[in-house]
Amino acid sequence: MTSLAGKTLIMSGGSRGIGEAIALRAAADGANVAMIAKTAEPHPKLPGTIYTAAKAVEEAGGQALPIVGDIRDDESVAKAVEDTVARFGGIDVVVNNASAIDLSPTEHIKMKSYDLMLDINTRGSFLLSKLSIPHLRHSDNPHILTLSPPISLDPKWFGRIGTGYTIAKYGMSLVTLGLSEELRGDGIAANSLWPRTTIDTAAIRNVVGAELANTSRTPRIMADAAHAIVTKPSKETSGQFFIDDEVLAAAGVTDFAQYRLCEREEDLSPDLWVEGSR
Repeated sequence: MTSLAGKTLIMSGGSRGIGEAIALRAAADGANVAMIAKTAEPHPKLPGTIYTAAKAVEEAGGQALPIVGDIRDDESVAKAVEDTVARFGGIDVVVNNASAIDLSPTEHIKMKSYDLMLDINTRGSFLLSKLSIPHLRHSDNPHILTLSPPISLDPKWFGRIGTGYTIAKYGMSLVTLGLSEELRGDGIAANSLWPRTTIDTAAIRNVVGAELANTSRTPRIMADAAHAIVTKPSKETSGQFFIDDEVLAAAGVTDFAQYRLCEREEDLSPDLWVEGSR
């Protein structure tokens, strides 16, 4: 299987950045894309809404279902899953993309922010996956793809990045690890994908450091890597923590200059939880 034509993806977030890029790559194949996001109105600092993303999906060749909802709310997510199945007839791929970020050290982080990260990142990924499982069982190539890093218990990551955010992102990765084993008998794949370098997104520009945008890759590298993963046979590819350029290199991609914003590969900034990161 090399195409998502006629397949249905349900995604948390997706109004901008990596999520939107993944949606557009699927749409180019002729996929159906349902997106659950809170951004219904334009934000002064953030580009795009769920409706502009849906329009882009349609223009790219797919069918879109924009769902204004809160990934933290059980009823909202349950209705989103039901609406997706009613509109498109099933679910083939779940993409856990929505994520909140706060890099504050433990002493200074507000508990409201900590709770938000766990609710969106860890609980949200668990909830959307959980409610989609009965429908994934009817797919001929079911995948759950979560945008989260490989788990390392090296203490340096907690010190450099912050314990709160690390716990929240590792929680997403634990969803992958657990579901890959729980669902192995059903042939439902659960994998994670993480970028080797920083990606030029609103989170990089507004939270991590705007100066990193010029030494980042574009969201398209994550979109191409995600596509390569969810078109693999689900029974053969599960429980993996993929890095974007490794996925593409294995698929035969040799030109990575097409993804970078800086002139040289050596000028790229490594992402969080990747060796060499700042």
